[in-house]
Amino acid sequence: MYMLSQSDYWFHHVNNCDEFPPAEGDFLELPAGESFTVEIAGNRGVTSLSFDGQFATEWTDGQEHPGSTVTLTDATYSSEGCITNPNIRYNTPWTRVTSYDVPADMPACPSGGCICAWVWIPNGCGEPNMYMQGFKCMVTNAKSTTPLGTPKAPVWCEDDQSECVQGPKQIMVWNQLEGNNIEVSGYDLSGAPKSPAYNSKCGFQNGAQNDIFVTSSNKRLVKKTRRGSVTP
Repeated sequence: MYMLSQSDYWFHHVNNCDEFPPAEGDFLELPAGESFTVEIAGNRGVTSLSFDGQFATEWTDGQEHPGSTVTLTDATYSSEGCITNPNIRYNTPWTRVTSYDVPADMPACPSGGCICAWVWIPNGCGEPNMYMQGFKCMVTNAKSTTPLGTPKAPVWCEDDQSECVQGPKQIMVWNQLEGNNIEVSGYDLSGAPKSPAYNSKCGFQNGAQNDIFVTSSNKRLVKKTRRGSVTP
């Protein structure tokens, strides 16, 4: 999605992807402290979910690509209207089958489930756009009741990791008509044009994001913010 209003890019409304919810009770299960495996493809027809998998290959388009460009993605979690990144997998979408790690302290969803999104910003793959696909999800094996903290916008920090945003981070909105929360210019350390990515360049570590939860220090910050004495 490129240069769209928020009402169009949010959960890919531009082509009505958000108007086809799953069946009642059909959830993507996120096992706390474990991992879940999904298929990533440009077309359901090249996955194991269609045609008995006869058109599925190791790759996301049903073709063979022995030397494709590596890109990065993440999975996000939303409860009570706040989207946070709980898990990141470097070097995806790469092959069709991918696993994501779930933080052990992920709290349970409400009875009706949570809303999750798979988001991706391509790195040097044509138009500098973004993807956002929605899912109904449910955290299983939840043992913690620690709430998620309020996410902040990431920043580019490849050249100085001390500048990376710590704690929960928002999904990145880039090159849209409104709602952008990250801007980059110039070149990265490899000499390529900068492109926001869900990796260490923007402060995201590979795997479960275990720093997304409320701590004693940011509990105090939230309390002060509500009184209006601190601006997040």
